[in-house]
Amino acid sequence: MNIKIIQKKSPNFDKRPKDAKIYSIIIHYTGMKTFEDAFKRLCDKASKVSSHYLIGRDGKIINLVDEKNRAWHAGVSHWKGVDNLNNVSIGIELENPGHEFGYIPFSKEQMDSLISLCKELKSKYDIKEDWVLGHSDISPERKLDPGDKFKWEPIKKIFR
Repeated sequence: MNIKIIQKKSPNFDKRPKDAKIYSIIIHYTGMKTFEDAFKRLCDKASKVSSHYLIGRDGKIINLVDEKNRAWHAGVSHWKGVDNLNNVSIGIELENPGHEFGYIPFSKEQMDSLISLCKELKSKYDIKEDWVLGHSDISPERKLDPGDKFKWEPIKKIFR
């Protein structure tokens, strides 16, 4: 499937460490009241946060940071002996108000877009199932996202 990705760039990124290989996908929810609020925050230089992709409830995918660069989505993070997952991951934010603002199920359109994007990323980077993670997996003391309403099975089966 050829998916349409809208290019809008965030200033919040830097270079990945030399020889860093991408082998993880980290899925987040925005945790903000609206898509517009999330988009503004991810593109606000003062916020110092970003992601590679933002997927709206309508299925729209926006590429905010080029994959070759390090987006600032994982923060203090750890998984299987690796710290600072920003170095080796692609960050994907899903529009959802999250636990703080009335957590809701993810839309079919949103999940369809996420599945298509994950298929492309798997093909491009040979990502393994145990490296497709939620923010809560890599920062369990700080984060809840993508949360219990996120359906992992359709995503995980892509990577089997």
